[in-house]
Amino acid sequence: MALPPLLLLQDIALTFGGTPLIESAELSVSPGERACLVGRNGSGKSTLLKIAAGLIEADRGKRFVQPGATVRYLAQEPDLSAYPTTLAYVEAGLGPGDDPYRARYLVEQLGLTGEEKTADLSGGEARRAALAHVLAPQPDILLLDEPTNHLDLPVIEWLEGELKSLRSALVLISHDRRFLESLSQATIWLDRGRTRRMDRGFAHFEEWRDQVLEQEEAEHHKLGRKLVAEADWLRYGVTARRKRNVRRLGNLHAMRQQYRDRQRAVGTVNLSLAEAEQSGTLVVEAEGISKSYGDRPIVTNLSLRVLRGDRLGIIGPNGAGKTTLINLLTGALEPDAGRVRLGSNLQMVTLDQRRASLDPDATVAETLTGGRGDSVTIGGQTKHVIGYMKDFLFSPEQARTPVGVLSGGERNRLMLARALAQPSNLLVLDEPTNDLDLETLDLLEEMIQDYSGTVILVSHDRDFLDRTVSSVLVSEGEGRWIEYAGGYSDMVAQRGRGVQARVVEKEAKPRAAEKQAGPSSPASKRKLGFNEQHDLKTLPKRMEELEAKIAKVQEILADPELYSRDPARFQKAMDALTQLQTELHASEERWLELEMLREELEG
Repeated sequence: MALPPLLLLQDIALTFGGTPLIESAELSVSPGERACLVGRNGSGKSTLLKIAAGLIEADRGKRFVQPGATVRYLAQEPDLSAYPTTLAYVEAGLGPGDDPYRARYLVEQLGLTGEEKTADLSGGEARRAALAHVLAPQPDILLLDEPTNHLDLPVIEWLEGELKSLRSALVLISHDRRFLESLSQATIWLDRGRTRRMDRGFAHFEEWRDQVLEQEEAEHHKLGRKLVAEADWLRYGVTARRKRNVRRLGNLHAMRQQYRDRQRAVGTVNLSLAEAEQSGTLVVEAEGISKSYGDRPIVTNLSLRVLRGDRLGIIGPNGAGKTTLINLLTGALEPDAGRVRLGSNLQMVTLDQRRASLDPDATVAETLTGGRGDSVTIGGQTKHVIGYMKDFLFSPEQARTPVGVLSGGERNRLMLARALAQPSNLLVLDEPTNDLDLETLDLLEEMIQDYSGTVILVSHDRDFLDRTVSSVLVSEGEGRWIEYAGGYSDMVAQRGRGVQARVVEKEAKPRAAEKQAGPSSPASKRKLGFNEQHDLKTLPKRMEELEAKIAKVQEILADPELYSRDPARFQKAMDALTQLQTELHASEERWLELEMLREELEG
């Protein structure tokens, strides 16, 4: 006999600004059940979770929670401002009968000391503190909205294990496919304001969704209905995209086999993105390069060759130096020892963690065309901007929409569209999956799989790595990096362990040494000076300003007729670009040095 539900939502409806967001949603959570809540960006998943948590009242419907059942909710942007330290915030989540030692255990497991001031937390630190806050009381029901945002691989893998060990029922929203597949036992799909339920985990979702959509499409045709062009194109197009991706994944597996069979082999896929003239066979060659900040080695005696067509993934915990390594490999940063040689005819496009700023007053079409005409050039072929927008899931009606009113997911898609439209033969992607919904992740994977140039990317998303790269470069600690053929899963199979096991094992000794050193240790007395604290706080904003200025200068230089029309202005723009890039690189190096020093001093 089935147990009665701990949490029940029936016939939930909610309207925002005159437009129905949720029309008839159902949600039932039984004791110990683990369900994932999925749906397109903007479909109302987070809103439905807030209704389940009792934070929002629905316009219609019933919410029932078993008397005495405890519910904890993790928001995407937790507010810690009412508490002085992270430990105080975590302990505030405990109930009268809860174990007080569990709060400290979770704080330590999530890489915090408990003494961090909540006003000074980074996004990742705030996310870890919020996770400890909701996990500490081991509630009957956990409602988690994007719990892996801003977390690195060791913490994500630890969180998976912790959630599996809990008796709590779980409702989970996440863009991390591997995380969903590992944890979910049931799937609730929120689509067009209504929910559908499948009593199987997320691993079966795409197949089930495609069957539902194909059946609906057939019924529409039987009824003689003309499909609504944009809404239905977005909905039914996912089936065709997924089937194309099955073939692309086959190509990727063939690339990996070639990589294993031949030392430094180069893989090939079909061209489909904006592409510059083909680069030379050799893209990057690093010979014995090393880089340190103070006494902390970031890269030690690394030799590596990246050939045309390679897809190299870089993996490591936060603070391992992944961004520094990318800067070394692309020539943006000089190594302390060794040399880096870049291949001929390289045209590089970069999408970094901070994402280049978008002009909020410009329209979507103006952003993609640079304000010049109504077409973009992709792979040497001119394409109307409306057609290119549809490739990135924008409707034709959004062409004149100001960027400032787009949702977060739409802005992410627009930044991808703009970056990938630039002619290039080397794509450098630093955490490209941050804050992307599943549809945009599908799109990005498709673009990378079709790209015929070379790709270097950093990511904590295991499924994304498995779907995109031909080899991975993994941090082994103490500045050592080792390359493995294949994706993340192939790396784990070859090493016999994942990133989390390595990190925990490596960090045990330094912590023991710190305890032996005691309070009289010179390192424990060292604190950041006033100027260092000021630079650490202000440099991120300065880097964003420099990136925005660089983007504007690059837009000026993108005019192919500028040099012949106005050589003086062209040279002035080139000089300004060089100066801005030099200042940006210096700022990034200074910020990274200070951030690593701060982490070292805080243990």
